[in-house]
Amino acid sequence: MADQQTNHGRTVSVTNTVAVYPKTLSPDHKILCLSNLDRQCPILMYLVLFYKPCHAYSELSLNSVFSSLKSGLEETLSVWYPAAGRLSLNPDDGKLNLWCNNEGAILVEAVTPVKIAELGDLSQYNEFLEKLVHKPVFNGNFTEMPLVVAQVTKFGCGSYSVSIGASHSLFDGPATFDFLCAWASNSAIMKEKRGDELHKPVLERGTLLVGNMQPHTPRIRAAAIDHMYQLIQQSLLGNPDTGCANYVLKTFHLSGEMIEKLKRTILAQGRGNFSCSSFDLVTAHLWKARTKAMGVRNERMVCLQFAVDTRNKMVPPLPKGFGGNAYVLTSVALRAGELEESSHEAIIEKIKQAKNLVNNDYVNAYMAALDGPQAALPPLKELTIVSDWTRMPFHKVDFLPGNAAYASPLVSPIPQVAYFMQNPTDLRGIDVRIGLHPQALDAFSHHFLENLQ
Repeated sequence: MADQQTNHGRTVSVTNTVAVYPKTLSPDHKILCLSNLDRQCPILMYLVLFYKPCHAYSELSLNSVFSSLKSGLEETLSVWYPAAGRLSLNPDDGKLNLWCNNEGAILVEAVTPVKIAELGDLSQYNEFLEKLVHKPVFNGNFTEMPLVVAQVTKFGCGSYSVSIGASHSLFDGPATFDFLCAWASNSAIMKEKRGDELHKPVLERGTLLVGNMQPHTPRIRAAAIDHMYQLIQQSLLGNPDTGCANYVLKTFHLSGEMIEKLKRTILAQGRGNFSCSSFDLVTAHLWKARTKAMGVRNERMVCLQFAVDTRNKMVPPLPKGFGGNAYVLTSVALRAGELEESSHEAIIEKIKQAKNLVNNDYVNAYMAALDGPQAALPPLKELTIVSDWTRMPFHKVDFLPGNAAYASPLVSPIPQVAYFMQNPTDLRGIDVRIGLHPQALDAFSHHFLENLQ
C-alpha cells in the first residue's frame, strides 16, 4: 500500500522504496578518514530538480525512469563508493570518519496528482518541496543515517522532480555537482552515456587531514574563526539577538541588467579604473542591505563571511576531481555604523582583501582551529554569510532530456545563509536565496532592490 503524505490538500504517494548498492562492491569495511571540514555538518543537504513536461519523454513510464535511475546509481556508487557507506565514530577521539561498508543509498519512487504549475514560481521556497524528498529516520544517530537518499516523483501533468539528500560530510557543492552529473550520465535516460567526459573522483582527503598538514606560520590566524568568537562574545556580554527564531526563505532575482546598473552606479561614484566581479558586488550590496534591515546598532560589530574554494589555494593544489569538502570561510568585520557609511567600492576592496588572505597557511590555520571543541552557532543578526553556487549549474544536471526548469535547495542548517545561484533563464543574473526574520523581510527587500528595478 502506498505511503501518503499530505500538505495543504496536496498528496504525495510513495510507491516504492529500495536500498541501492554499488554494482561493484568496495573493499570491505575500509575506513576513510574525514577532514575537519567534512566533520562540520554531517546532516543531509537536500536539492530538488524540476523537469517540466516534454514531448521527448511523454511516453516514459515512472517505472522505467525509476529503474534507469536505480541502475545508474548502482554504477555511480561503484566509483563514488563512500556514498554507499555510513559515518563512524572513532572510539579514541570521538570524531566522525567514513566507514565504506556498502550499506547502500536509498531511492524512493512517488507520485502526486499535483501539477507543477500549481507550485507557482519554482525559485521560491514552498513547503510542498519537503514532500518531494526522502527523510530517513535515524533518531539522531548519524552512524545509522544513509549518506545519500533520493526520490523521483511524477506530477499529475507529466512533470518530474528528482531530489537528492547527501551528507555534507561526503561532498561540498562542486563534488555534489560532479556526483549528480555522473549519476545522470550513468542513468542514460533517452541518451547515450558520456562516462569518458567525467572526471574520476579523488576520494581520499590527503593534505586536508590534520596529520598531513604542513606546519603553518604561527602568526597566521584564520580571520573567520577569530571574528566568529568575537561576535559570540559580543552577544554573550549583552543585548543578544533574542528575536524570532523562525525564518522566511525568500529568493530575489537580480537580472543581468540589474547587476550592470549597480556596477554603473558604483563606477560613477568612485574612481574610473575600478572593477569587480558580480559576486563581490552583490555580496557587498547584500551585506549593507541585510545589516540595515536587521536594525543593528551603529556601535555593534558586524561581520560578513563567505566561502572560498581552496582547491587551487593549497600547495600543492588539491587534485582535479577532489570529492570531499574544500571550502573555508573568510571574513570582513566592521562596526555597523562604519558599514553604513562605507561606499560599495570600499566594501568590495575589503572583500577582495579577504579573498586574498586564503592561502595554504590560512587553510592550515583554519583546519587547526576546527580541531578544537565545536558548538552550534547561536542566532546572530550581526553575522551575514554568503555561499556562492553560481559556478555549479545544478539545473544542467540532465536526469531527463534537457535542463531542469529549476534546482531548488531546501532549508539549510543555518537558514540565514544567502545562497547565490544561477538562474536557468538568465545566465548573467543571480538568484539570491536567503532566510530572513519575518519582521525584517520588507525592509531587506526595500534596501536590497532599491534603485535596481
